[in-house]
Amino acid sequence: MTTYALELKDLRKNFGKTEIIRGVDLAVAAGDRVAIIGPNGAGKSTLFNLISGRLTPTSGEVRLHGQRIDGMKPYEVNRLGLSRSFQITNIFPKLSVFENLRCGVLWSLGYRYSFLRFLSKLDDANERAEELVRQVGLEKKRDVLAVNLTYAEQRALEIGITIAGGASVILLDEPTAGMSKTETSHFIALIKHVTIGKTLLTVEHDMGVVFGLADKIAVVVYGEVIAFDTPAAVRANARVQEAYLGSSVADAQGAGH
Repeated sequence: MTTYALELKDLRKNFGKTEIIRGVDLAVAAGDRVAIIGPNGAGKSTLFNLISGRLTPTSGEVRLHGQRIDGMKPYEVNRLGLSRSFQITNIFPKLSVFENLRCGVLWSLGYRYSFLRFLSKLDDANERAEELVRQVGLEKKRDVLAVNLTYAEQRALEIGITIAGGASVILLDEPTAGMSKTETSHFIALIKHVTIGKTLLTVEHDMGVVFGLADKIAVVVYGEVIAFDTPAAVRANARVQEAYLGSSVADAQGAGH
């Protein structure tokens, strides 16, 4: 039996009498980069919240490397190897870039709730944080407070925090929202670089990003996955075009040539 990095089985979520997620089945292989797309209100953010533990499913299963995680707290899910970012940048504004990243590595290196250690003496944590500073391209901003970074730099820092704990499955919620074309192009390259060897799920509205980043695309409409396939197959899927993409498929395809 195949064990997937992430697997959703007949996943459902109701808010009162309203069914938002309606029987989603999705199996993501280790190392795949999957973009989740769909119109506003399709249930994409709810799906992310169910996977990461911020919401509890009404029914169905979420499995991480074969282990059920539905119903677990977000921190429990994180410690099992799944990490996520959010639509709104979530960093420590009054800490430097380096300090933000060092905070992100502490738990994974075995440093728990101890207030007697001097962080400057934690050589392994400091070395890992320095490595992350380089990975996300913020060497020149190492000692700058996060609040003083540009928007794109803050998003890059958040990516660094997201991967800091060594999670094998990464969820990114609209990582390029609000960026210029130049920033977006740089960010696609950054995401590809820092998620090498990891499994990636991203919610994204920019179809250029989707087709430039994803190995597979899951199309969510009214709480259901109506297609899950390669970008080429999704482009050619008449049901997808009718339900959501329309001319944007052709536009994205043309942009890639």
